[in-house]
Amino acid sequence: MHNFSLLQRQVIESPLNIRLFVSGRAGTGKTTVGVERMRYLLAQGVPADTILMLTPQRTMQEPYLELLYSPERQAGGEVTSATIGALAQRLCDLFWPIAAEAAGFKNPDQPPVFLTLETAQYYMAHLVRPLLDQGYFQSLTIDRNRLYSQVLDNLNKAAVVGFPYTEIGSRMDTAWFGDPVQRRIYQDAQDCATLFREYCLDHNLLDFSLQHEIFTNILWPQAPVQDYLKRTYRHLIYDNVEEDGARSHDLMHEWLADFDSALLIYDTEAGYRYFLGGDAVTGYALSEYCDERVEFTESFVSTENIIQLSDKLVSAITHHEPEDTNPNEAMEFILARYYPEMLDKIVARIKSLIEDDGIPPSEIVVLAPFLSDALRFSITNRLEQAGVPWRSHRPSRSLRDEPASKTLLTLSALAHPQWDAQPSKFDMTHALMFALDTDLIRAQLLTEVVYRQRDLRLSPFEEIKPEMQERITYLLGEKYTTLRNWLNDYREAAQQPFDYFLRKLFGEVLSQPGYGFHHNMDSVRIAASLIESIKKFRNALDIANQAGFDLGREYITMLEDGVIAAQYLESWRSENKETVLITPAHTFLMMNRPATIQFWLDPGSSGWVQRLLQPLTQPYVLSRHWEAGRMWMDTDEVNAETESLARLTSGLLSRCREKIFLALADLSETGFEQRGSLLRAFQKVMQYQEYE
Repeated sequence: MHNFSLLQRQVIESPLNIRLFVSGRAGTGKTTVGVERMRYLLAQGVPADTILMLTPQRTMQEPYLELLYSPERQAGGEVTSATIGALAQRLCDLFWPIAAEAAGFKNPDQPPVFLTLETAQYYMAHLVRPLLDQGYFQSLTIDRNRLYSQVLDNLNKAAVVGFPYTEIGSRMDTAWFGDPVQRRIYQDAQDCATLFREYCLDHNLLDFSLQHEIFTNILWPQAPVQDYLKRTYRHLIYDNVEEDGARSHDLMHEWLADFDSALLIYDTEAGYRYFLGGDAVTGYALSEYCDERVEFTESFVSTENIIQLSDKLVSAITHHEPEDTNPNEAMEFILARYYPEMLDKIVARIKSLIEDDGIPPSEIVVLAPFLSDALRFSITNRLEQAGVPWRSHRPSRSLRDEPASKTLLTLSALAHPQWDAQPSKFDMTHALMFALDTDLIRAQLLTEVVYRQRDLRLSPFEEIKPEMQERITYLLGEKYTTLRNWLNDYREAAQQPFDYFLRKLFGEVLSQPGYGFHHNMDSVRIAASLIESIKKFRNALDIANQAGFDLGREYITMLEDGVIAAQYLESWRSENKETVLITPAHTFLMMNRPATIQFWLDPGSSGWVQRLLQPLTQPYVLSRHWEAGRMWMDTDEVNAETESLARLTSGLLSRCREKIFLALADLSETGFEQRGSLLRAFQKVMQYQEYE
């Protein structure tokens, strides 16, 4: 066994009939203990299929899955690793006859169709678009995809918090203090939620909110369901309890006594998913139903300096006096007049940390409140030039923004003239550049000569003038000819489902040696995500196959409407870990892994503090702890911002081993001076230290 503290070892090797509640801040070795406890249970001969491992979000299961997928595992049953949502889906499927009848589905004898995030958005768009034309949400300027996702978000909150979805509008309305026009918007949002739910019940569609409600309100109370769950699962490991919703905690409270053993793991300073309905208060209340509570206090990640800095910073944010404010070796400023100059300095610093101080790239993260396309490009481009390996992770980045998927979609449009999607010359150039693995100049020449946008025609390479052929090169001409012939043959043949078409195109042409996807693993991952997304879309829409319905065209329209391709786990799992990570701060917290060095970009930006503008939803008012009828005032907004900033900074620092660099330009990315409250808190911490 590794070097575990006595307390850790006691938890790992605790008897097989005890329910433990382990709490502590990040970095105190709680998840490590969870993984080792699982290893211990398996080593003691507990059958794997009697162990249930729960987290609020699948991305938090990484450390457990590494053990479950490792070669040291014996053959036999599998540990169930799930979220409450995944469990809900499994049970809705298994006990569909009971669920369908009780939930009021119109066709209980037909099987259910489970919706993904994106297919739910698709149906929402299908129902809400006509209402927008009738004047719904008139006073609002907001991207359509954000409008659809906020209505779905409200339904999800009602389910995870545990109130009827019919109360969404009235709850927000009674707490609203301000322009009366907003009241109309809440009413519109309620109408859309109701319309969507009725449509789901009419067509046997189950989105996340409906699965969750059916599981917690209808199935869980049934004796056969409880009997099945309690017989199947005898041991529970439940990590990041604080990030789950109140309704899941209610369920766990009733179920806990029936497990032979349970280990609940709670991060005392987290609660980052409150805007998705996470509830740390009801999570902590579960400690009352455990046999013992254990608190971990010793950090295995942060140095003493980082811990001090964290305490001082939280005091400064929450306006408590810190004990002393001597300057701290755990932080350093990178100052510049202009933004590009600041990025240059960051990259130079990263390079020297790797080359001179021997810090592995995987131990360095670059964090920003948001990661815009421009910022991502600027910084990754500089890292590439400096020869520093990097990866970036943005769960909210849409598949349609990735060059690899743009290439696939452009070529799909050429193969399906009936879609009437005519890619521009610009798109065509980029598709050829990426697919044929060539440079921009040649791709542009080729497009100019061979592509006719009006009739989607690609002329043969042989018809090009010889001197132009030479400029483009015969090697490129050969690759182009193979691709062109393939597309033409496909046009003549019988049409296949869209995802089959992409698999074929990818396998037979684009992944072959000499083509763009052959050596670029990142683009292979994106292609796999796109195909997976289309497949799920097709499965969910099989019921909508009316005559004249073209799935491919519909999917492209949906992508253009910004209804995003769901967050694919592939991108969390298969990355090359030996690289510098560039990611939004909140995403890094949900990855739940430490780093030696953190760079914080723009501590003066208000993005660290302010909630995203969500005119159709309100996470605080829709929580279980909001008093009915109380109004949400400016002071509530300020308190919420302060509390969430304190939580964010202490979460980041407890995942930092040695040092943070604060990168600050006099003028921000958008050219404004920076005055955010995070920067003010740092200035308080540094009161006694003059810095230039």
